[in-house]
Amino acid sequence: MVETAIATGDPDKVRTVIEIARQTYPTGGAQLDALEAGFKENRQRILAAEQTRKRESLRNAGPLEGWTGKGEFGALASSGNSEDLGVTAGFRTSRVGINWRHRINARFDFQSSDGDTTRERYLFAYEPSFDLSPRAFVFGLAQYEKDEIQGFSSRYSGSSGIGFRPFDRDGLRLELKGGPAWRRTVLVDPLMESEDDTYLAGLGAVELEWRIAESLTLTESANAFVHSDNSTFAALTGLEAGLGNRLKARLSYSIEHDTDPPENTKPTDTLSRISLIYDF
Repeated sequence: MVETAIATGDPDKVRTVIEIARQTYPTGGAQLDALEAGFKENRQRILAAEQTRKRESLRNAGPLEGWTGKGEFGALASSGNSEDLGVTAGFRTSRVGINWRHRINARFDFQSSDGDTTRERYLFAYEPSFDLSPRAFVFGLAQYEKDEIQGFSSRYSGSSGIGFRPFDRDGLRLELKGGPAWRRTVLVDPLMESEDDTYLAGLGAVELEWRIAESLTLTESANAFVHSDNSTFAALTGLEAGLGNRLKARLSYSIEHDTDPPENTKPTDTLSRISLIYDF
């Protein structure tokens, strides 16, 4: 019975069977100890070999290999008293190497009402990071945004700093990051531009991915660019439910607040989305 459990390679099953065997055959303690110790030693060798294989695979992988990610798409349409059309699309991919990690994020939101564009926003960001330890890392960030409804035709952000991962395991990942940042904003109205539209700021960011149930995941991505004249605070909260075979439904809410926005624009912008996600 014990040999059969050991053959499965399942530690929980082996532990349960050995506990039952100890109760059933109290005099076989020494033999059971030897079987359990042998199983643990063999499992350690298998795990070590697997880790070595993974590291060699990562070391030999090409720059286009080892990427994983998700694509997101959602849409709305209505007619009657008003003609509304909306589209939201996103793309997020990452690559984890031995010490380096790379993350690319792109998003597009569009909405029109009675033929007038009420929202058109683009975002693209690239973030590399290098692990200093299992928890600490240094990172860089290059980000581009465009939102003419909010008053800017382009906004560039660059940053580097240090981060910490209190949790980095399957089912729970939390990153905390901070550092100096550079920003350049090009306004829709060129007459409103000034030297103050290019400035240094401080960046603080949080990334959370928490699987709270077997097919339910909570995500949070928040950042703050802090400056004495104009600070930007943004947060995107999502709840993902698995539908099977890499397909998920996502409900999300985003909010962005500028302390000193361009004239004739509101300081706070929010968006609720319902979309489908495909993992790859």
